[in-house]
Amino acid sequence: MVGVIGAAVVTMGLIALPAMLKRKYDPEIAIGSIMAGGTLGILIPPSILAIIYGVVAQQSVGELYLGSLVPGLLLAGMYAFYCWLRGTLNPKAAPPLPMEDRVSTAEKLRLLRKMLAPIILVIVVLGVIFTGLATPVEAAGIGTLGAMVVAAMHGRLTWPNLHAACMTTLVATAMVMWIIFGATIFVGFYILQGGQDFVQELISGAGLGPYGVLMVMMVLLVALGMFLDWVGILLLAVPIFVPLIQPLSFDGLLGLPGVDASDVSLWFGVIYLVNMQMSFLSPPFGYALFYIKGVCPPHITMAQIFRSSLPFLALQALGLLLVILFPALITYLPNLVYG
Repeated sequence: MVGVIGAAVVTMGLIALPAMLKRKYDPEIAIGSIMAGGTLGILIPPSILAIIYGVVAQQSVGELYLGSLVPGLLLAGMYAFYCWLRGTLNPKAAPPLPMEDRVSTAEKLRLLRKMLAPIILVIVVLGVIFTGLATPVEAAGIGTLGAMVVAAMHGRLTWPNLHAACMTTLVATAMVMWIIFGATIFVGFYILQGGQDFVQELISGAGLGPYGVLMVMMVLLVALGMFLDWVGILLLAVPIFVPLIQPLSFDGLLGLPGVDASDVSLWFGVIYLVNMQMSFLSPPFGYALFYIKGVCPPHITMAQIFRSSLPFLALQALGLLLVILFPALITYLPNLVYG
């Protein structure tokens, strides 16, 4: 609903983690699933990273949202299957709920009614973006108004809450704008000093094919993700990588279908978003690792958190490979909707 990984990881860390630990779940499964699920905010709309990427790369946000939806659901399914498999092979790692704690289907549906207003709000905001009725900025205004209406419906629209929401938004916006400001200056000097031309000549002069160039970019992004935040990576790497990738022809690997020339920019954009998921789980400085540490019980160590991220990192790497080998996972929906 919010498209911000920190908010998702911290919220679920406060709500779901104590419940799982109370029921004797393996801490590494509990922590890893929360962190990996939180990173899906990069792919499942409304993703903040997709909006900023679209602005920097001059790519349609609606196309990025549709293109990243199937990979996001694919990764969600892979995470769920992994947790199910671990729990099936070792029931002690994820024990079933006691019968007295279980809720009937009718009760679940009754409780779901309280989520209708936020769900409708998300559908409306994304709908005006997909249909082109509003830009992402205008859709944000609609979302803000809708959120105030939902808060009023729940009796939460008070001056203290409104003030807290405005101040939180102001702090987050100011932080991001200053990062963008500094990164833009850095990238500007980098380009003026010939850094972009140097990297382009280095990669193009290496004699690598299109997929070799893509592999080098993916490795560089993974390495950057281990130490830098996503805004810095985006503003540093995207202006260099996108002009390099656009003229290349990707005819497919292992006899599989390739990518149409008109879809290369969209395909690379979603691959970039999938790669950035890995940066949030990559030790030693993945942001999700520290978000979850802030809400974990004291007995959970950073070593446990690092270990819990590794299986999900492997699944993300597999997901990255799948969207490279099967580009239709990305391009099908945007082509179906936008032609």
